Amino acid sequence: MHRPLPVRPLPVRLLAVRPVSALAAVAVLALTTSCGAGPATGPAAGSPGATGASLVLENCGEERAYPDPAERLYVYDGGMIAMVLAVGAADAVAGISGLQDDAEALARVYGEDVVADLPVASEDRPTVENVLLQRPDLMVAGWSYGWDEDAGLTPDGLAERGIAAWTLTESCRQGDGESRGVVDPWTALSTDLTALGRLTGHEDDAAARVADVEERLARLRQAPRAAETPTVFLFDSGTASPFTSGSYGGPQGVIDAAGARNATEDVADTWTTVSWERVAAARPDYIAFVDYPGQSFEQKVAVLRANPATRDLPAVREERFLDLPYAAWVSSPLNIDAAEQLRAALEEVDLLPDSGLEPAHDLRP
Repeated sequence: MHRPLPVRPLPVRLLAVRPVSALAAVAVLALTTSCGAGPATGPAAGSPGATGASLVLENCGEERAYPDPAERLYVYDGGMIAMVLAVGAADAVAGISGLQDDAEALARVYGEDVVADLPVASEDRPTVENVLLQRPDLMVAGWSYGWDEDAGLTPDGLAERGIAAWTLTESCRQGDGESRGVVDPWTALSTDLTALGRLTGHEDDAAARVADVEERLARLRQAPRAAETPTVFLFDSGTASPFTSGSYGGPQGVIDAAGARNATEDVADTWTTVSWERVAAARPDYIAFVDYPGQSFEQKVAVLRANPATRDLPAVREERFLDLPYAAWVSSPLNIDAAEQLRAALEEVDLLPDSGLEPAHDLRP
């Protein structure tokens, strides 16, 4: 994808696209405005969007300079595209890639016309050349979500070319290692929405989106709980070993908000691989799936039924399954929709008491 997932074949395009609070308080970023030429990390003089002013924001523990406002965005991956749409900045998008898996889900939430009008720069992972062709003044991506040191596509590399970079907060690296995640998933989401709103001049829209997430999150957290908290395993993909998500990934926030426990919440990472034995030991009551091409829902279920470690789990025998699109699980505004959908699914199989809550959007494929 970005992606933290294995490389997969490209699917058929889903839509005709044009080529080419507590949370709010934590999300308030330290930012200052300076006049004159921006530092090396900001847009170079004469580059698209360079206006002589720069905005300084903290991103993944570093202060970086940005155009104020950013006027030409290159955005990679369905989750980050959803963030930009959520803050009302679709008109500032100069190019996107990685949309095809999530076009249908995003169209349900933000409108078919809005999604169809997004300028698709590439259907695959972006390259430096592909990004430069779109003449952006800001690229939105993340570690394992587009940033690629081997390919030379990094925030520092773009800065040398006069292009600013915003790194997905969920993907911020822990120290000098490869593990990712430095804040809880809901804080990561509100941080990015707030920042993208500020970067594109849509602060009010971003504040409204953060408030909406907070309000819906509060309703979920106030919903009645089960005497024994159900355990949910998020199965992204895999055969020899499953790819899933730990305590810093979007699924942790989704599962927790729904009133359940993430089977891999003890893994201090975002997206990662675990063993089947670990899954079996957690004895999940319910299994959720990430829907995208490469390994279908039916193929994943077949893996669970064939594996000696999982075939006798009650969740597998009783088919307690929920399949949701990729953008519902990676850090994105659709996480709150996924939490509402998972809550409803857990109530349907009597793992949680009735709450009377209804999902705002049905994201099931």
